This record gives sequence, structure tokens and C-alpha cells, in this order.
Amino acid sequence: MAVLTLANWQARMSEDMRLADYRERTQEAYILATRQFLEHLQREPGALGENDVRAYFLYLRDERKLSPSYLNIAVCGLRFFFQRTLRLDMDVFDLLRVKKPERLPVVLSPGEVRAILSAIRLPVRRMALTTLYALGLRLGEGLRLECSHIDGARLRVWIRDGKGAKDRTVPLPRPLLDRLRLYWKHERPPSTTKYLFVARNADKALDETTLQKTFTAALTGTAIQKHATIHTLRHSYATHLVEAGVSLRTVQEILGHASLRTTEVYLHVTTVNEERVQSAVDALMTGLLEFGATAIAGAAPPSNPDAASSVPLAPRSAKRRKPHPES
Repeated sequence: MAVLTLANWQARMSEDMRLADYRERTQEAYILATRQFLEHLQREPGALGENDVRAYFLYLRDERKLSPSYLNIAVCGLRFFFQRTLRLDMDVFDLLRVKKPERLPVVLSPGEVRAILSAIRLPVRRMALTTLYALGLRLGEGLRLECSHIDGARLRVWIRDGKGAKDRTVPLPRPLLDRLRLYWKHERPPSTTKYLFVARNADKALDETTLQKTFTAALTGTAIQKHATIHTLRHSYATHLVEAGVSLRTVQEILGHASLRTTEVYLHVTTVNEERVQSAVDALMTGLLEFGATAIAGAAPPSNPDAASSVPLAPRSAKRRKPHPES
């Protein structure tokens, strides 16, 4: 194998990742993480060792205090670089662990979703974001949609090459089908591309960054104070399905989750469950706490309003005086 230098490492690592069939976005993330590592150390790849990797990750974690998501990408990128491209095994990669906090997703109500979508004026972008919510799609999945992916007769939409390079189908709401037909006929710019949602110049698919900025601007124009992103539409769609009584297993299939555990997070953010729990604890405690309530409700209020705050919750029992020995 040719000696890797600061001048040729990227070409070799990119080639290795293409041979391993890594997705383009993964390749870009791993290349960036490795470039930042090499720029930080300013040494040739062949001169780097395990202590350099250990020191770098402590620097990222303790000094720069980077997020768990960033640290995970750095771990995976450098592991590939050293183990697959440089062919060096390092124990430090078995030691490295990044714990991500398990935070519940932000969820928008159906009314909030409508408010955000109604604030978008450009028809292509409004239709793209509406479709993302109505089908529960990831951003990339929605922007890769083609007319041929829509099966109007069976009311299904094919999601091609989703996460993990897997295909799946999702249910197509009839109102969305009708609206997409109007969009295709009257609002989509004439284009030779195969994509449903095209950029202004109509020669390529709508850009992810463009749609993200559109969503943020629309959210800012509403009174909604939640920290929402485009992916919040997918979280909201899944939560609304669970609240409507759709089984968790079905929601898993629609979203394309590999594990049911990933889908289970929506059980923790459904308002239906919260209402059921509230009703249950109210019913449970009603009979338990009725004792003395009638007497308290019928008691005359104290002449001194401030005296009520000084009354103890439970009156102390009076101590019995012992009889005098001579009595």
C-alpha cells in the first residue's frame, strides 16, 4: 500500500468508503472529522499513534465540550480512517464511549402544524413540507420523491432507498393525493427532472438547506414557542398516529425504524396517555381523600383569615395530665 500523506489521505479514504458502499453523507461527515483531526495535530498520518487519538478525544470532550452527536461522528470517522485506511488496530477505539442523553422529541399539535404550513407562501416549498408531514418522511426521503413513486390506485407511496438503503411503503391520505394532483397540474414549475419538488430554476430537486430555512422562517412567523425543526413534523406525525389508536408496530413499519424501541419514544409524548393517567389518578384518589371533606366544607370560615395558615394539617393530641399523688 502506498504511503499516506497529508496530500493523498483523503483520496484513499474516499475510495475505501465507496468500496464499502457508505452513503454520500456519511462519507462527507467522516472525511470532515478526519480532516479536523489532522489539521489539529499538523503531522503526517503515518506519524500518528494511539496517544494522539486519546488526547484528541479528551480535547474535544473536556475542552471544546462538543455535543454527543459530534463526538460520535468523530469516533466513527477516525475509527474508519485508522482501522480501514491506515490498517492500524488501536485499543482506544474499544474504550471510547459517547452516551447520548435520551431526550423526548418536540411534538407539534395538528393546529400548530397547520399554522406553520399556512405561513408558507411559495407553493413548491409549502407542498414539500406538507407532504413530509402527511407521509411522516425524513427530509431526504421527501425531496427524492418522484411521480412514479405514488400509487394512487392502492393509496400507497413507495419510499425508495430510505435509511439503511431500504425500500418501504407508507399510506397515502386521499386528501394529499388530490392536493398533489392539483400541485402537479398548476403549481409545479415545468421541469425535465423526475422529482416532485424542484428548485426555482427547475433543473434539480429542491435543496435541503432551502427547505430548512423556509420552515424556520415560517415557524418564526407564528406564535409557537417550541424549538421545532423539519424533523419535528415526522415526530408529530408519528405521535398523532399513536394518539389516533394506530398500533406501535404499524407506526414502526411506516417510519422505517429498524427497532421497535426507537418507536416507543412516542408513547411518552402522547397527550392521550397523559389524559388517561390524569383520569386514572383522579378516580383513584377521589374515594381515598373524601374523609373529613364534608366537615371541612361545612365549617364556618375563621374570623381572622390569616389564622387559617397557622392551623396545623393534623391537630396534635392533647397530653393527659397525670393525677397528683395527693389527690
